[in-house]
Amino acid sequence: MNIKHALSPLCGVLVGIASLGLAANANAAGEAIHIDRHEWNYGGIKGQFDPVQLRRGFQVYQEVCAACHGLERVRFRNLVEPGGPQFDEEAVKALAADWPNQIIDGPNDEGEMFERPPKLSDPLKGPYRNQQEARAAQNGAYPPDLSLITRARGVHNDAPWYFHVPQMALDILSGYQEGGSDYLYALLTGYKEPPEGFELSEGMSYNKYFPGHQIAMAQPIPDEGAVEYQENAGATSSMKQNAEDVTAFLAWSADPSLNQRKQLGWSALIYLLITTLLLYFAKKRIWARVKH
Repeated sequence: MNIKHALSPLCGVLVGIASLGLAANANAAGEAIHIDRHEWNYGGIKGQFDPVQLRRGFQVYQEVCAACHGLERVRFRNLVEPGGPQFDEEAVKALAADWPNQIIDGPNDEGEMFERPPKLSDPLKGPYRNQQEARAAQNGAYPPDLSLITRARGVHNDAPWYFHVPQMALDILSGYQEGGSDYLYALLTGYKEPPEGFELSEGMSYNKYFPGHQIAMAQPIPDEGAVEYQENAGATSSMKQNAEDVTAFLAWSADPSLNQRKQLGWSALIYLLITTLLLYFAKKRIWARVKH
């Protein structure tokens, strides 16, 4: 056997381990921001979205977030469909008709573009027509579309590789996919007064969980003055409850088929289990008289 070829897999493993160790040391050299995992009712392999919570989350989005952020990938009709907030269709039609941001449509018979109120088939538009207009209104900062925000963000693990790899395996087995939700909830609840000696740039806010701790977005949900829920909303209004509910709503906007997908997954697993048992007993019966 060629010794060089025999050693190459081992060398590859050692180089990989060394690289992981160097990466861990590099992360340790900077400031590690720890974000706790939140308990989400849609988390894990069995979790499902709660339509009552999604309705509260939409209220927070409408009253707080919609002033700057759109939901271009969410249509008004999605607010009616199963697996989501499940609003009444007539209520959503009225909501769309009163939505402050008009839809640019056309051309009309004269060849001109025109504005009209949204319909059920239209997306939840933000207040700005393009990125340049948004930056001009926000002093250079761009408020992103929130449709996929919980998929575009995540939680970074700064643990050494010998802790990180087993944690990854546990996350796969438990179906953990809520890193974006954990980050967004931490961000919304992480606004604090800057510590002594911290130099905060003009127009910026201090956030405990934002990289660099300086963020252009002012605290969207104040500690005092959270969005008030109705008496039958299923929860008491508070800043943290608002943050949890709007995070759940934005998690749904990024994965609106989660409920159906998990139900289908469990049906497939049960089907495969029954099929495996039937094949096993069929094999035992067919080969029972054959001597091995």
